[in-house]
Amino acid sequence: MGYHSPFLRLKKEEKMEYLNEYKKWCTSDAFDEDTKKELMAIKDDNKEIEDRFYKELEFGTAGLRGVIGAGTNRMNIYTVGKATQGLANYIIKQHGEDRGVVIAFDSRHMSPEFSKEAALILNANGIKTYLFDELRPVPELSYSVRELNCIAGIMITASHNPPKYNGYKVYWEDGAQIVPPVDKGIIEEVKKVEDYGSIKKISQEEAESKGLFNVVGKEIDDKYMDVLEKLVLNPDVIKKQKDLKIVYTPLHGTGNKPVRTILKRLGFENVYVVKEQELPDGDFPTVDYPNPEDPKAFKLALDLAKEKDADIVLATDPDADRLGVYAKDSKTGEYKSFTGNMSGLLIAEYELSQKQERNMIPSNGVLIKTIVSSNLADSIAKNYNIGLIEVLTGFKYIGEQIKLFEQTHEHTYLFGFEESYGCLIGTHARDKDGIAAVMALCEAASYYKDKGLTLWDQMINIYEKYGYFKEDLLSLTLEGASGAKQIQEMMDNLRNNVPTKIGDYTVEKFRDYKTGKIIDMKTKEETVTGLPVSNVLYFDLENDSWVCVRPSGTEPKIKFYVGVKGTSLKDSEDKVKKLKEDLNEIIKK
Repeated sequence: MGYHSPFLRLKKEEKMEYLNEYKKWCTSDAFDEDTKKELMAIKDDNKEIEDRFYKELEFGTAGLRGVIGAGTNRMNIYTVGKATQGLANYIIKQHGEDRGVVIAFDSRHMSPEFSKEAALILNANGIKTYLFDELRPVPELSYSVRELNCIAGIMITASHNPPKYNGYKVYWEDGAQIVPPVDKGIIEEVKKVEDYGSIKKISQEEAESKGLFNVVGKEIDDKYMDVLEKLVLNPDVIKKQKDLKIVYTPLHGTGNKPVRTILKRLGFENVYVVKEQELPDGDFPTVDYPNPEDPKAFKLALDLAKEKDADIVLATDPDADRLGVYAKDSKTGEYKSFTGNMSGLLIAEYELSQKQERNMIPSNGVLIKTIVSSNLADSIAKNYNIGLIEVLTGFKYIGEQIKLFEQTHEHTYLFGFEESYGCLIGTHARDKDGIAAVMALCEAASYYKDKGLTLWDQMINIYEKYGYFKEDLLSLTLEGASGAKQIQEMMDNLRNNVPTKIGDYTVEKFRDYKTGKIIDMKTKEETVTGLPVSNVLYFDLENDSWVCVRPSGTEPKIKFYVGVKGTSLKDSEDKVKKLKEDLNEIIKK
C-alpha cells in the first residue's frame, strides 16, 4: 500500500474548492488577524493548505477531534463555534435552553479558550451554561450533567491523543455521550451552519448580567466525592491496610486533585504522586504521548515504585477516564502490567464476589462489555449467574444501557467495561470513570493484601479459575485523504472476501455490523446482530478465539483486535502473538 499524495488525485474543481476556502479564511472579516497570519505563513505550501482545507473537521458521533490550528480541518475557535451553534440550535428545538449546559475541560492547549468560547456562544443563543472554574475529569462532567439537571454537557478534551490534538465531546441529559437519534439530530444542525459569520456572539459581561454564564467548582467536587465514597464495599479492610503503598501519575492531566482527594478520604496514607507529571501541561513533556496503554508512559512511575517498594502503580490519561495499572508479582518481585481487559475484569471479579457475599446481586443483574472486549467477561458473568450484554465499541453505548434499565427496570447495572482501559462501577456517571477505578483497585489491593496476595497474584487466580484469556491489538495509522481511502478499501476487501481461515483458526461465524448480519460459515444460516449499524467486522474463530476489525472513530487508524484462550500465560501469549502475525500477513496481501 504505497503512499500517494491526495493532492495529486484531487479533481481540479476539488482543488479549487479548498483553495477558495483557504483564501476566504485569509481575507474574510469573520476570522481574526492571528488566524490570517497563521494561514498566510503557509501560502506557498500546497500540501499543508490542502490538509487544512480539503474537508471540514467532521462533527461525528464522538463530537470533534483534530489537530489544533487554523483551517476547516482543524480544531480552532471557529470549528468549535460552528459545532456549538449547531448544538444550540438543536437544544432550542428540544426546548432545553432553560435547563442549561455544563462545560468542563482538560489540560490540553486551547482547552480553556474552547470551553469559554462554547459557553458564550450558547449564552448568545439564550442557553444557560455552567463552566467549571478549572480543569476537571470526564467522569465528573458526566456526573454533573445529571446533578445540575442540564440538557447537555460539553467536554473539551482529546483524551490520550498526542499534544497537537484537542477535541469536543457532547453529552446528553442522561450524562452519557450522544447516541442515536440525538447524535444524528445534532450533526444535522451542525451541518446547517455554513457561514462562520452566522455564529452568535455575546460578551461575558452581558452573559453574566443575564444570569446565563455561571461558574461551578467545589460544590460539585464535594458531591462527586461523596457519591464515590458510598461505592466502597470494605472500608474496614482499607483501615487495616492504610499503609498500602500507591504510586500514581496523572500524566499532566485532570486526575491529580480528584485521585488524591478520594484516596485521602478513604484513609490511604502512602500515596506517592510522580512529581514530574503532577501538574497540568498540554505539552505532556515527559511522555511520547499521554496514554496509560503505552508502557513508556509508566517509566517515571515505575522508577518511583521501585524506590518506594510500592504495591500498586497507577496512571490516568489527561481526561482521567482511562486507568493503566502495574502491580507486583510476589513470586519475582517484578512489576507486571495489566491490559484494560485485565484491570477491568479484576475490578469486576472483586466487586461481584464482595456483593455475592453480602447477597447484593439482584436476579436481573447484568455485566456490560463492548464487542472488542475480553470473553473472560462472559465466564465471570456466568459464574455469578448474571446476564451479559454486548454493545458496540464506545462507552456511550454502555451509558445508553444504564438509561434504558432505569426506564424499563428490565435489568440492574452491576458493572461495565471496555478493553481500552475504561470501566464504571456505580451509575453516578455514564462514562468511563478513572477516578472510581483508582478507588476500586486500591480497595481491592487492600483486600487481597490482607489475604497475603498482590493484585497480580489475584489476576493469576482469576485466570486459573476461568481460563487464560488473552487479547491484543494491531493498529495501522493511515493519515490524510489517501489514508482514509486505504482504510475503506481494507474494510471493503474483508467484507466482500470473507476468509474461511485466519491463521490456524477456522472462521465459524462472520458478523458484519454494517449490514446487521451474522453468517454461520458452515451452514450459511443468517441471523441478526441486534445492534446499531456500524462499520465493524467480527470473526468468531474456533477455540474461543476471535478477530474484530474497525476504523477508529477518533484517529486516522484501522484497528484489528484479537483474542484467544490458552492453557497458561505463556500459551495464551504465544497464541495471541501468532494470530497477530498471521493477521498481518493477510493485511499485507
